Amino acid sequence: MTSPRITTDRPVTVLVADDEPLARRRLLRLLRAEPGVEVVAECKGGRSAVEQIRARNPDLVFLDIQMPDLDGFGVIAEVGPERMPSVVFVTAFDQYALRAFEVHALDYLLKPFEAERFHSALVRARANLSPQRATAYPGEDRLRQLLAEVLGTGQAREGEATTTRGSQFFERVAVKTDGATRILQIADVDWFETDGNYVRVHVGKSTYLIRSTANRLQEELDPRRFARIHRRFLVNIDRVVGLEPWFGGDAIVLLRDGSKLRLSRNYREGFLALMLGDHSEAVERTISEERE
Repeated sequence: MTSPRITTDRPVTVLVADDEPLARRRLLRLLRAEPGVEVVAECKGGRSAVEQIRARNPDLVFLDIQMPDLDGFGVIAEVGPERMPSVVFVTAFDQYALRAFEVHALDYLLKPFEAERFHSALVRARANLSPQRATAYPGEDRLRQLLAEVLGTGQAREGEATTTRGSQFFERVAVKTDGATRILQIADVDWFETDGNYVRVHVGKSTYLIRSTANRLQEELDPRRFARIHRRFLVNIDRVVGLEPWFGGDAIVLLRDGSKLRLSRNYREGFLALMLGDHSEAVERTISEERE
């Protein structure tokens, strides 16, 4: 990906593309507080980002990876890597971290990020855009190595395409705790509880807050491992130890740690089929009989 070169007598022009209003507004607020930065466009989706990048030709793009109409990698494909401005990716999940470097992203911000982390990404981007820059920015190898260590994928060599190991589904999620970023293994999550545009991640006695929705999570989680049991709950089926009848066709899912989650009748058939396969019909009858 080639980057436009800038001179010191004009501001860095920036485009922000993020479908989450709160995240987009925060990025805009941080950018507008920086001297020598001009926000030329804000986009709510990937398609509009493609149009505005072509029309505005910004120096730098803060680009959300997960957008419903066209994801961040799709934006780069549509614009064309040779015409794409410099990119800082922004997302709540780490699934695409190393793939970001395949398209030569300058940096990778994991939501929720601190203002200091944002500032360091902007500094790195400005260094990349400097006319004096003739080689890769000094932090690239260090950042690549850090991501490789965190994700356990091994360090990628210069010029090699790198991908995360495993399936197409999320295997890790980044969360904030005590002012630091922690990487959680998805397999260690007991259940997810959604609340609007946020999700509580329950791991043992600890809970963490991330920005996402139930529908988005359901698309990105392995359906063989996590089941939707209610409009608010997605549960790790390996944590389920029992079921109890409830009212109105609903049931109660018992987890290994003692938690009790409501199983909506709208999701009961699919959940039981995933959990028990050929035995699901017998369990359905048992639950119905106990309720009666």
